Amino acid sequence: MADTAPPPAMSCALAEAAAAAAAGEVPIGAVLLDSDGAVVAMAGNRVERDHDPTAHAEMLALRGAAARLGAKRLDGCDLYVTLEPCPMCAAAIGLAHIRRLYFAAYDPKGGGVEHGPRIFDHPTCHHRPEIYGGIAESAAAALLRRFFLTRR
Repeated sequence: MADTAPPPAMSCALAEAAAAAAAGEVPIGAVLLDSDGAVVAMAGNRVERDHDPTAHAEMLALRGAAARLGAKRLDGCDLYVTLEPCPMCAAAIGLAHIRRLYFAAYDPKGGGVEHGPRIFDHPTCHHRPEIYGGIAESAAAALLRRFFLTRR
């Protein structure tokens, strides 16, 4: 997909990322849609606020959607994230049976989908979502750059 007008769900994920940055969190946002395209859950990183190393935006969106839908498997759901998921989040996405994963910026250092361990390529991975990377990549990368520039 072109890096121009992002889909509405990615725009929402970017807004979640910006809110996370304003709260002092690494600016990553996630939005989970059901099979009809309705928003089921949205989250930004809350690692610092919750004092929880697993409080990544993706994990929070998966937990919120599972609770709201009353199901551990989110078959037919799509996840939009502003950064390539890390290995922990990629594994959780597989366990949740997410239908499609859309992410903005690639993460050569910490990613677990297209980089690093490539979780979905392992024979022990029992579910692989359709994967679409680079959606609104420049907007997500700019958020991350601004955030880390202020920290250095």
